Amino acid sequence: MSATHSAAPNPWAWIPTLYFAQGIPYVVVMTLSVILYKNMGVNNTDIALYTSWLYLPWVIKPLWSPLVELFSTKRVWIVALQFAVGASFACVALTIPGPGYFKMTLAVFWLMAFASASHDIAADGFYMLALPEHSQAAFVGVRSTFYRLANIGGQGGLVYLAGELQERTGSMQTAWTIVFWVLTGLFVAMALVHWLVLPKPAADMRGAGHARLRDLVRDFFSVFADFFKKPGILVVLGFLLLYRFPEAQLLKLATPFLLDKTELGGLGLSTKAVGIAYGTVGLTALTLGGLLGGWVISRVGLKRALWPLILLMHVPNAVFVLLAISQPQDVVTVSAALAIEQFGYGLGFTAYLMYMILVADGPHKTAHYAICTGFMALGMMLPGMWSGWLQQQLGYLPFFVWVLVATIPSFAMAALIKIPDGFGKKALP
Repeated sequence: MSATHSAAPNPWAWIPTLYFAQGIPYVVVMTLSVILYKNMGVNNTDIALYTSWLYLPWVIKPLWSPLVELFSTKRVWIVALQFAVGASFACVALTIPGPGYFKMTLAVFWLMAFASASHDIAADGFYMLALPEHSQAAFVGVRSTFYRLANIGGQGGLVYLAGELQERTGSMQTAWTIVFWVLTGLFVAMALVHWLVLPKPAADMRGAGHARLRDLVRDFFSVFADFFKKPGILVVLGFLLLYRFPEAQLLKLATPFLLDKTELGGLGLSTKAVGIAYGTVGLTALTLGGLLGGWVISRVGLKRALWPLILLMHVPNAVFVLLAISQPQDVVTVSAALAIEQFGYGLGFTAYLMYMILVADGPHKTAHYAICTGFMALGMMLPGMWSGWLQQQLGYLPFFVWVLVATIPSFAMAALIKIPDGFGKKALP
């Protein structure tokens, strides 16, 4: 074993912080932006349409994923991109108080999304290079958990902070400006920490870069061609696109539903209450579900765990139907309902992550995993774009009933995929 490997820190020393850092910009772009614009009076149709477009960098990131393989190490990419994300948070803080805040913040979120998507490529590739397969399976729940803790920090702590600051300052603009300055400081600190603690696995080699410019185009298309030559690729793509089909529509309307007045079909919660119910209690349950899902897969393998996990992911969406019917006003009841739904989602999402690792396996696993996540993002982007318009046409209750019907394509594709026996199961000592 090389000295590099022997001196490598325990995975617990870097996986939690790496995936927490991966989750923060994503939750800011995809979820905090929704709450920000809802607080500022933007309607549901515009919120869902324009924030769904922000998925695009995650959809097309496979187009530049080979560059991460060819230039520098993934460790260097990770640190540099975390500094870039920190700078973009500062730009959002500077643009929120301006008269054209909607267009300006969308533009900065767009740039932030590109930096975050590139960071995902490097971080996921680094994860697969630094850990053996059985450890990847064992830690998939951990990485999912700390990614979700970033969601709790964003949707819970930061949303609550925004609500508290709004009450104290009397200005929603001032509140959100302060929140984004806090994020700026956090991410600069994250970049410095990862420069110090990330291991240096021997497999994370500096790419050929400029020495191979003449071969770059050939290698670029070769990486994509190898992916689309994988056995059963049409079924693979169908699964990646449709597994989260109902969630893609639900996600964009969950927080507007909680914030909207009861006469509009919502629950009329305050921003602080949403931070507690959905951003803290709900996402804590999601985190626990992610841990349990990873443990189950490492014990029995992905093939045996898939159907129980997918059922536990989709069936609890029914709680939104019940909430729309009863319209409870107390945070405890709402929190309990959201905890059930989010716990199930955490279980089911670990199966999706592990299936992408299976599909990406091979000589170009970093780029191929990025392609998988690109199709995952496309599966979230397209349904999300129309979800706000559909909800405004139907109302909240019929919309949530439709979300339950939308689980059918996900079940159909799960029945078609092929998973090797024992994949993801931890090897016996």
